[in-house]
This record gives sequence, structure tokens and C-alpha cells, in this order.
Amino acid sequence: MPPVELILLLLSPVFIVAIALEYHLARRNYCLTDSLHNVVLALLHQGSDMLALIVLMPLFYWLHTFALFDVPLTPLNLIGAFLLQDFLYYWFHRASHKVHWLWLAHVVHHSSKQMNFSTAFRQSLLYPVVGMWLFWTPMILLGFAPELVLAIVAINLAFQFFVHTQLVGQLGWLEWVFNTPTHHRIHHASNPCYLDKNFAGVLIIWDKLFGTYIDIQPAEKIRYGIVGSAPKETLLSINFHECRVLLGKLNKARGLKNKLRQLFSAPRHRD
Repeated sequence: MPPVELILLLLSPVFIVAIALEYHLARRNYCLTDSLHNVVLALLHQGSDMLALIVLMPLFYWLHTFALFDVPLTPLNLIGAFLLQDFLYYWFHRASHKVHWLWLAHVVHHSSKQMNFSTAFRQSLLYPVVGMWLFWTPMILLGFAPELVLAIVAINLAFQFFVHTQLVGQLGWLEWVFNTPTHHRIHHASNPCYLDKNFAGVLIIWDKLFGTYIDIQPAEKIRYGIVGSAPKETLLSINFHECRVLLGKLNKARGLKNKLRQLFSAPRHRD
């Protein structure tokens, strides 16, 4: 089993306990249908990732033969790998909001109107199709082993599970450095002032460096969900509704240049 799936599988009991505890403490933040959908979506996502990695792992090993350096496994290099992967995740996440092709997958995660630990499970089976994996190839080409890269990706994603909650308030000095539940609640908001902000994976410093950070606005009550055309509450619609939206735009676009513009321009989810 690939490292990314194995690590997340080993941590699944921790995730389940956290969900059960949060449900006990804040049942009002849960909708049973929504949470069941989130669990099934997570299983579909994991299944599609495992199938994709059967094809992608040989590609990753082949790319690794062209690596610029031979990066040994040392504590310092592990820290460097973590920082680089988190930096690349920031740009993947930001691009997923700005490029309609990538938004096809990422919109699934934002489509819920709930915010709780189970929302972290709400993932798309289209991530391998749209090319999330492309964002990790620079690490492989630099010289980091593919297994190490995927393991760090998994740890990054596991951390992000814990920022999907309304139970944790602001965390003092940690807010200056790390992505926290407060920062991530803002990211999931559909309020105009909060759209396309706080893309951090683990470290919020990237948002502060690249101008996408916003702090909580006390007078602005967060509304979760997406702006514009929303899917129906079915697994099929949640996964593929945005594909229909993009296909409609492609059909209306005249000429190859305009069709490509629709693929790679913003999804205009502010409309």
C-alpha cells in the first residue's frame, strides 16, 4: 500500500474518535446525511488515489532518475522536505481556487454547508485526474525519494483533519505560525470578504507572505458552502456537478483559445 494511504489508514481510529467526541460535544454542528456522504466520499477518494498510484509510482521512480541531487535522509533534510511540501501545497490549494480545471475536484470539499471533523473527509475522486500529483513532482526532481514525498503529503493532510472544527477558538501565538481551526473556518466561508483566503496546509506563513491571509472579522458571521451553482445532496451530484458547469461553459465558448481560457481561468465562484 502506498505511504499516503497507509499513514491515513493507520490514523483512521484517531479520526473516528475525534468525530465521535465532537459529535457528543456539538451535535448541532452535524447533519447525518452530510456526514454519511463525507465518509463515502473519503472512501471513493482513497480508492481513486490507490488506483492512480499504481500508474503514477513507476512515473515517479522514472522522474527520480533525473533528480538534480541525491538527497540523503537526515533530520535537516526532513525539515526541508516538510517546508517545501507545505509550500507546494499552498500553491496547489491556491491554484485549485483559481483554475477551473482544478476546481472540478476541490469544489467537492467546499460544497458542504457544515463544518466539523467529518468535513475533512469530504474529498473528490477526481484529484488524480485533474493532476494534484503534478505539484509534488518538483520534490522528486530535486532528489527526494518518492516514498518520502508521499509520506510527507499524508502527514500534511492528516494535520489538516484537525482544523475542520468549530469547537476550537483562537490559539494565541500559534495563530501567527500555524494553520488553525480559526484560519480554516475562514477558508471554508462563502462570505465575499473571506473568499479565496487562508490556503495554508500546516503553516499559515505562506498566506501572510503571498497576500492571501485574512483574520477573523468579528462582525462577519461565517456562512459555509460555495457561491453559485451548488450540487444536489447526492454522491453523483457532489462529485460531478461542477463538471457539468464547466462543460456548459466550454460548449458556449467559441474557438480553441476561448475553450482553453475557460479550462484554466478562475471558476468565477464569486458570481
